[in-house]
Amino acid sequence: MLVASAAAWNTDVHNQIGFMAEKFLNPYTTSVLQQILEPQYNGSIGRAAAWADAYAHTDEGAFSYQWHWIDSSDNPPAVCNLHYNRDCTEGGCVVSAIANQTQILKECIDDVKSGSLTGGTNLTCSYALKWASHFLGDIQQPLHASGIAAGGNFFNVTFGNKSTELHAVWDGYIVYADAEVTKFSNLSIAPFFTSLVSRIHKDDFFMPTSEWLSCIDPSTPIACAMKWARESNEWTCDYVYSQIFNNTDLATSGYATGAYPIVELQISKAALRLGTWLNKLVEGRYKPDRQVVLRTNPSWVDGPSGGA
Repeated sequence: MLVASAAAWNTDVHNQIGFMAEKFLNPYTTSVLQQILEPQYNGSIGRAAAWADAYAHTDEGAFSYQWHWIDSSDNPPAVCNLHYNRDCTEGGCVVSAIANQTQILKECIDDVKSGSLTGGTNLTCSYALKWASHFLGDIQQPLHASGIAAGGNFFNVTFGNKSTELHAVWDGYIVYADAEVTKFSNLSIAPFFTSLVSRIHKDDFFMPTSEWLSCIDPSTPIACAMKWARESNEWTCDYVYSQIFNNTDLATSGYATGAYPIVELQISKAALRLGTWLNKLVEGRYKPDRQVVLRTNPSWVDGPSGGA
């Protein structure tokens, strides 16, 4: 997915996912995270959640660019699937990034508890928290678990009489249309996300919230992140590329309306999973003796004799 404009969810959506997640943090988790984040964020993962996109487009942060997605080998609407060792390329992907940054965060949290880390003075730790907060949002966006047309960045469409690409439609256009807020208006999109928090508490989605947390163990980050990525990838076949576009305007063709429940679900999953993930990390509710061994592009990808 080598394209300069790639970003999962736009800045507002990423920030709002972070603010939503804060509603699910317990007070102790909040107090610990305040010591990890750099002071300019005022202890708020919502304020920090969009940082990773901007950082990836700097010379310093260019290495992290490909961490924002995992590329599938799909043929929608017939076949959509993901496999870690096939689709997480050398250099990493959103799944390995979640796993790596989770491992770093564990040590950072221990440092806060021991008193050796205060005031967001360790940039490695602050970056790990910002990346984790971002990537748990990224992985829920269907086109960041899809390799077709560079995650839809090269798939040209029309939305609201504007020429754009399918990736941007799922990043923000659909969300703003669902919230009935024009991107450049004076209206705030925040109430839309506040309503999603209320719906999470009421379990008011077409998929029970209990199922969202069926894999939420920080000691098995690859397994859980792959489960989340596969859920997102399924939408590639089930909806994103499920119909013939024929140059129709996706805002008025019925496509956007059909996508509303999907983006509401995926955004809400991201918020609840992020809040729960961070609570478990801070509270130590995982098996600390487990080690995560990350390997992409193993020797056998070039054939049975590849490692000989």
